[in-house]
Amino acid sequence: MFLISKSLETAETLNAILKTIDEGIHVVDADGITIFYNSVAASLDGLTSDEVHQHHVLDAFPSLTKETSTLLKVIETGKPIFNEHQSYMNRKGKQIDTVNSTLPLWLNGELIGAVEVAKDLSKIKVLSEQLIDLQKKMKVKKKTNKDQPLAAYHFSDIITDDPELNEVKLQCNQASQTNSPIMLYGETGTGKEMFVQAIHNSSKRSSNPFVVQNCAAIPGPLLEGILFGTTKGSFTGSIDRPGVFELADGGTLFLDELNSMPVELQAKLLRVVQEGVVERIGSHVSRRVDVRIISALNERPDVCMENGKLRRDLFYRLNVVYFELPPLRQRKGDIAFLVKHFVDYFNHNFGKKVRGFTSEAQAFIHRYSWPGNVRELKHAIEHCMNFAENGSLIESSLLPKHIINPDRNGRTVRKELSNIPSLRKALGDYEKQIIEMALQHTSGNILQAAKILGVPRQTLQYKIKQK
Repeated sequence: MFLISKSLETAETLNAILKTIDEGIHVVDADGITIFYNSVAASLDGLTSDEVHQHHVLDAFPSLTKETSTLLKVIETGKPIFNEHQSYMNRKGKQIDTVNSTLPLWLNGELIGAVEVAKDLSKIKVLSEQLIDLQKKMKVKKKTNKDQPLAAYHFSDIITDDPELNEVKLQCNQASQTNSPIMLYGETGTGKEMFVQAIHNSSKRSSNPFVVQNCAAIPGPLLEGILFGTTKGSFTGSIDRPGVFELADGGTLFLDELNSMPVELQAKLLRVVQEGVVERIGSHVSRRVDVRIISALNERPDVCMENGKLRRDLFYRLNVVYFELPPLRQRKGDIAFLVKHFVDYFNHNFGKKVRGFTSEAQAFIHRYSWPGNVRELKHAIEHCMNFAENGSLIESSLLPKHIINPDRNGRTVRKELSNIPSLRKALGDYEKQIIEMALQHTSGNILQAAKILGVPRQTLQYKIKQK
């Protein structure tokens, strides 16, 4: 009886988790009747759970048909549908964009229903489209105003006293005069975009568009449309819209964090790089584009390829000219140079006359490893300058605490956060414990354990093999 109650408790726990998970979950039985519909799904659709639960899909969603409902389609075919982009107006008149995966539910070889998991991408899509529209307007304005800069930084803005980084600056300046693809590797905060903007501003393309796309900021299903553009009718709610390749025509396209782009999308990017033509999603019309691609990685390219994050053929296409930006911890001589620069910068911005740092504070600054590199250093100086008195030296007490005690407040915190397991792993571990308890209680008898757990014997056998 104890194990049965524990099994029921487990079911209730899983049900509670499904209700609070941050993705929309909709489950129907083999007849298309909703048997589970969480609050996130209800919020996306502008409905209440009662309006959908225990109702047929087509009754709850009159705008759908047997042909357009992915849940009914999966029930009919028994085949899963992965990462399908859907755009629709919910009952409250709100435009919703989701990426859905719909899976069949099988039990003992019999199709018993389907589950759909919907991730809300509405805000991301709106922001991405606003950025594209802004870049499009800037491109038009650029044609009428030759003096308007699209990239702010020049090589003179890159402050360094390090011989290695100065050599990189010189070589980047030389490479800026051609149209060859350039790839940069550098840790977060090393200034990759500053170098990319400087390359563009020193090139013959400087009067043409400079377009930036962070490949980690947009989920794969949306990123394809952002890169290549969309055609009206290519998916539900789609419109005619150019992608960043078209917007960057004649200029430079900066693909940041290329290693975060889904591998299947990298194959489509490779075709554009090779042929110099782009096709909008849903269109068979090829548009020729003249774009110089500069890409950046925040992991070493050899590691990215070994881990399957970067296609080798794409790497060889984009790695014509390659630069590595050394992290700040490897150029300690730059720290004092940069500290003085940032103090002067914030003195000007804040209207102050801070004289610098005490020797003790400088020692802490030089001892710290700066995992966030120049960006982290700049933010730390800005933090201090907010509290420093006019005409004073900044004391160590004004430094961010993680710089004074890096082991306790820096690396240890990150380690603790990295120890938090994923939800999938946590549920899997808990399920394993329940199964082991049932098997111990029945002395290894799978049939009796399956009865206690309330699952078919074949299902339990399968789970035991998976564990």
